[in-house]
Amino acid sequence: MPASLRTRLFLDHLAILVLGMGLAALLSWRAVERLYIDSQRENLLAQAQQTAAALQGRPLPGSASEAYSQSSNALPGIHTRVLGDQGAVIVDFSPTGASAASVQVPPAENSSFTTPEELLQRSEIALALQGQSATAVRRVATAHNRSVLYAAAPITGEGGTVAGLVYLAMPLPAAGLPASLLLELGGATLAAVVMAVAAGALLSRRITRPVDRIARAAAGVSAGELDQHVSAESGLRELNGLGQAFNRMTESLRQAEQAKNSFIADVTHELRTPLTVIKGTIETLEDGALFDTGARGPLLASMQRETDRLIRLVNDLLVLIRADAGTLNMRIQLLDLAGVAGARAQHFASLAARRQVRFDVQVEGNDAKAFVLADADRLSQVLDNLLDNALRYSPDGSTVLVEIRREGDECDCAVSDCGPGIAEEHLPLIFERFYRADASRTRQSGGAGLGLAIARSLIQAQGGHIHAEPHPGGGTTLHFVLPASGDCHATD
Repeated sequence: MPASLRTRLFLDHLAILVLGMGLAALLSWRAVERLYIDSQRENLLAQAQQTAAALQGRPLPGSASEAYSQSSNALPGIHTRVLGDQGAVIVDFSPTGASAASVQVPPAENSSFTTPEELLQRSEIALALQGQSATAVRRVATAHNRSVLYAAAPITGEGGTVAGLVYLAMPLPAAGLPASLLLELGGATLAAVVMAVAAGALLSRRITRPVDRIARAAAGVSAGELDQHVSAESGLRELNGLGQAFNRMTESLRQAEQAKNSFIADVTHELRTPLTVIKGTIETLEDGALFDTGARGPLLASMQRETDRLIRLVNDLLVLIRADAGTLNMRIQLLDLAGVAGARAQHFASLAARRQVRFDVQVEGNDAKAFVLADADRLSQVLDNLLDNALRYSPDGSTVLVEIRREGDECDCAVSDCGPGIAEEHLPLIFERFYRADASRTRQSGGAGLGLAIARSLIQAQGGHIHAEPHPGGGTTLHFVLPASGDCHATD
């Protein structure tokens, strides 16, 4: 079973902290140990120098032939040896008093005696005989194998010569540091570990709590509860972004759900109207109108109109569904946009002539053709929708203007009418399905409200875009833009 995010974060955080603290503890140990030894060097060297200063100018007792013995180092305390210039023991200051007994001294060296020649080979003694105080740490080869700190200070005689030296020996703790300091370091390390564990638990909880809320909200969304909302104020930028993205997603899902419900309601309403008319006509015919030749004709004509309307609505819905699914069969080819626009305008010419409305197709440039990459059938369908809308709202005796011009690597086609126009607040919505800017329009005069939605879907499927512009003096211009092939204009 995989571990939870909180457990994984906690363990990873703890591992990183332990590794970092271990490295820091090792470096701190070495640094503290060096500081401790340096301080002991200074203290022991100061004692040696103080003793040597007290003996300056005085005759040194003792025999120059007496060999240096470290066997007395087995006794507690700091052991002082005053040596002659040849390394012989001159004076032995044995420690006395309780204060001296407080320092543990290591056992004697393997050899009970050290000859003057061997003693003079030690670096601190050699430097002291040259008039320079010095210290050294040397490991004594005993059963305990402990280190000993030595300090040597010269005793100046008459004429500034070195008459002897003070030699002090002090054992160092076996662990490198005193037990009290070890306890303090251990306590600090333990406190740091406890704090690290607590910090890891709090951090993992702080990170995973918003993630848990988002996970629960996502489970609610998957169950159909689209009103889920999570807080985007976790204090962490990434989690805030995740919460905001989730809220945007749920808002988009709610809007999509509302649009779907509205679409289903509109489709149901649009389908119900012609079906109701057809059903009523059939019932009228069944009640005897079928044999009434005078009444039968108008009833059958009405049934035909509603059937045609029903077929158009179903076909329009199929186009929209296929466009949404990206399954429209598009045959993109090089087309003369001006030629297609002229042909579709000619198709509406007979209807326009009844109201004395004229179509005027203009191309930027003289005797030019506008070539675009598009599907012939879908492009004709778009133009039919735009021209039909323009004709429906154009006043009698007016002109519907179709202008085609080059704009960079695209060709723009603008269809303008002189009708009442569309209010600016309605412009962003006229391409939505079943939307009618004029609520008073009937379905017979205004259609189902799918024409511009289909036009937008078809233009987008061909790599273009479409938008509307109002005219201050009245009327509306609908623009659609398609990719041009090479030069948008080509003369005959």
